Amino acid sequence: MDEKRSGMSLKAPGASGGSLRLPGRGSPAVDDHLVAPEVTRDEIIAGRKVVAFPAEAPHGDKQVDLDSLLRFHVAPGYVVSADLITRFAVDSDFASDTCVRREGVDPATGRRHLEEIAFEVVSTQSERNAAEKAQVMHRSGVRRVFGVWVKGRRRVCEWSAESESWRPLEEGSQIEDRCLGAPLPVKALLDAALVPGAVVQALEAKGDPAVQELKVAAKAEGRTQGIAEGRAQGIAEGMARGTAESILAVLAARGITVSPERREEILGCSDTDRLQRWLREATTEAARD
Repeated sequence: MDEKRSGMSLKAPGASGGSLRLPGRGSPAVDDHLVAPEVTRDEIIAGRKVVAFPAEAPHGDKQVDLDSLLRFHVAPGYVVSADLITRFAVDSDFASDTCVRREGVDPATGRRHLEEIAFEVVSTQSERNAAEKAQVMHRSGVRRVFGVWVKGRRRVCEWSAESESWRPLEEGSQIEDRCLGAPLPVKALLDAALVPGAVVQALEAKGDPAVQELKVAAKAEGRTQGIAEGRAQGIAEGMARGTAESILAVLAARGITVSPERREEILGCSDTDRLQRWLREATTEAARD
């Protein structure tokens, strides 16, 4: 979900301008919400109230791909969440589309850990909302924020705190981070067809037990097939050798001298059809004699 559209701005009673700055007490806890999670679609971004509408296909499809990629790329000790609402600041309480945070409880706060990296799917939500959310998240301590554009010029960008703007990532590049157990290919964020392959590569890079079992099984099957093929080849070679020796025996019985070159040709032949033909000719001639 999470197609963001601006709603009304929260204003202080009697104020004629400016967004509401709610009474502060330092940095609020991540789960000390201004809105009611799972009850309302309301969110608050820098004092502005917005409504999180359900997603249409481009956004919804991309978020599923994003969730799948992060779920299998995440490093041990981290957890992936979708639509996780967070109190980022005194006047901000909203959710990113997908995020990664350290699992467990933050000993400094007694609450869950703050997101370390976050992703926004940018579809019908305004560029203003996406940029404003990235700015708020970064200021609150989220280390990295990424945007994935799914309409128009599809691209993946990372928020730059220095320029306060989105910095495009090369399509052939990878996202590397301590939260990720394997590099996340940018191409897979843009092309759904690449998601399964990226997931398999990530699992292999992380030494996933199921993938390792499949590799062991494939290797064992290859060995078994190799042994069977080797045996079959050995049997065929043995039959060819036996036929060649039979030809030489028949020729010797007829008193025909075989030159060293001809003998080598017969013994070195692996074409069973040719050997059988030579054997028939030798035995036929022997019968006529």
